[in-house]
Amino acid sequence: MPVEEKNIINRFYFVAGGMFIFAGLIVFKLVSIQFIDGDAYRELALENTTKNFTIEANRGNVYADDGSLLATSVPKYDIRFDAVTVSKEDFDENLVPLSKELSKLFNKPASYYQNLFRKARADKNRYLLVARGLGYSNYVRVKKMPLFNKGPYKGGIIVEQNTVREHPMGKIGERLVGNQKNQEKDVYEVGFEGAFDEFLRGKNGRRLKQKIAQGQWKPVSDENEIEPQDGYDIVTTINVNIQDIAHHALLKQMEYYEAEHGSVIVMEVKTGEIKAIANLGKTETGAYYEKLNYAVGESHEPGSTFKVMAFMAALEDKVIDTATVVDTKQGSKRFYGRNITDSRHGGYGKISAAKALEVSSNIGLASLIDDNYAKNPKRFTDKIKSWHLNQKIGIPISGEGKPVIPEPGDKLWSKNALPSMAYGYNLRMTPLQTLTFYNAIANNGVMVKPRFIKEIRTIDKGVETFETKVINPKICSEETLTQVKDILKNIVKRGTGKSLYSENFSMAGKTGTARTEYWQEGWEKDRKYISSFSGYFPAENPKYSCIVVIHKPSTKKGYYGADVTGPVFKRIAQKIFTDSPLIDSVNDENPKAPAVAKDFETYYAKVQQGGYLVPNVLGMTGMDAISILENLGLSVITEGNGSVESQSIPSGEKFQKGQKIVLRLS
Repeated sequence: MPVEEKNIINRFYFVAGGMFIFAGLIVFKLVSIQFIDGDAYRELALENTTKNFTIEANRGNVYADDGSLLATSVPKYDIRFDAVTVSKEDFDENLVPLSKELSKLFNKPASYYQNLFRKARADKNRYLLVARGLGYSNYVRVKKMPLFNKGPYKGGIIVEQNTVREHPMGKIGERLVGNQKNQEKDVYEVGFEGAFDEFLRGKNGRRLKQKIAQGQWKPVSDENEIEPQDGYDIVTTINVNIQDIAHHALLKQMEYYEAEHGSVIVMEVKTGEIKAIANLGKTETGAYYEKLNYAVGESHEPGSTFKVMAFMAALEDKVIDTATVVDTKQGSKRFYGRNITDSRHGGYGKISAAKALEVSSNIGLASLIDDNYAKNPKRFTDKIKSWHLNQKIGIPISGEGKPVIPEPGDKLWSKNALPSMAYGYNLRMTPLQTLTFYNAIANNGVMVKPRFIKEIRTIDKGVETFETKVINPKICSEETLTQVKDILKNIVKRGTGKSLYSENFSMAGKTGTARTEYWQEGWEKDRKYISSFSGYFPAENPKYSCIVVIHKPSTKKGYYGADVTGPVFKRIAQKIFTDSPLIDSVNDENPKAPAVAKDFETYYAKVQQGGYLVPNVLGMTGMDAISILENLGLSVITEGNGSVESQSIPSGEKFQKGQKIVLRLS
């Protein structure tokens, strides 16, 4: 055989052998994929076509003390259309009636929807957006429409549900309730929503969806693989009427004085329950909104409201009594190279210690404290710290400001520190921390912890209740308590708060006016103050304590606590207990906020009954009202379309789970 022919034959066998080996490798790989790696590849293919999606649980509701809703989860629905799975017969038969129904609901021409669906059919669009953000009632209507009523495969309807957090009180108390969610961490961090997130959040469910296009998924069935479990509800101590009163009283004064920001807290004396917290900050446009929780988080120099603490410390240590004479000079006195002045031109001269507190003499308090503690200032600071005023209260709401009470050896300490502390400088406290002390005075010396929550519960049973906690069973002797209570009444009757005095309604408290940002250059030309008033009412048998703090009011209109914050305190106190308007308060014509009750005891008994009450949904859109009421466990029947004109169960009535309520819409 010729060499050339032999080479051709060898090359043939070599190629054939190679092809045989290659074919063998292919067969081996196919066998391997089928029998060895088959499960893994099948699972990968399945993952690429189907996927479990998280179904967020409905957050629990947040209630006021009487069962009124402060926050609730309202379901919203997006409707999409899969134009591929629907048969030609069903599509042609139902296109016109479906378009007509959608036209009625969304006020667009029927032709718009016909063209929309025909184009989707031609383009083989499997994820056409039909409607976004529907409420529950409209979602039900869409599901019952022609074609869509055949379900996700025959009817092509795709329903995507999400929840929106609604606040029935709107912007009032928004910061306290909490409306900010950290999207990265998937948690709420502000207010009640943040403090009790672990109870409210519930457990998420899962739903299997099939991939129909890039980034587009369609539910495999109408059922969830794992049903989400709703979160627990929380019943707070907030009273919606008192919150409304506090908000509007503060807002009116903030607007009048063009202040930068301010806050109000109303606390129930015996229990420590917080009935209202209002926080308002000024925007660049001059409007006010719930910007930050100043009442809880902002520690600042309290000024004259701290004089009560300093005075009580001296009484308890028995270094003074109420009759001790102090020389306030002619309104100016030098302490360790620094002048301290009083607001009254010419001073008060020689007056009693009690009088010094009544007229809020800086020189009087500075002299009383410096004269008796200069040689041992730690004795004074130890007394202040024995009342826990140097410690955070430890409330569940995040962001509590840290109090600062310096003592000898600290960086903030100097010879001037002691007399400065006597009238509320060189130390820092939050409004809530200050009020907690005043509340103890009103509560016969018992210091209770501010409380924001009554109960954690499901719709039909309680899970955990919260009781009053005592921080200090007795902050001082009965003698000191009696003397200080008398002085706080006299401050309103004849002292710095005398403009607030009313023969028909007794109040007790202390005015406060503190310089702020005085350390900055140019303060003398552009003076800034913090005005405050802290006290309780009625003076003889206190039911509530209250603090009002307003930062940087316009000095052209006034800045003293008696003028700026005192009227807010009075407005709140009187509106809680009477329907009559305030005749002599600043800028208070035509008051709108309703009174809680003329008879406090009747109101209090009603609140203590507990249970869930039907909310007022009048004026709400039908879809939102239905969502809110159904979240509460009511069975809702609607008549008509539009907003709620009437409800068959009046607001404030108790209800049973599953009870029917009829809403007339117009």
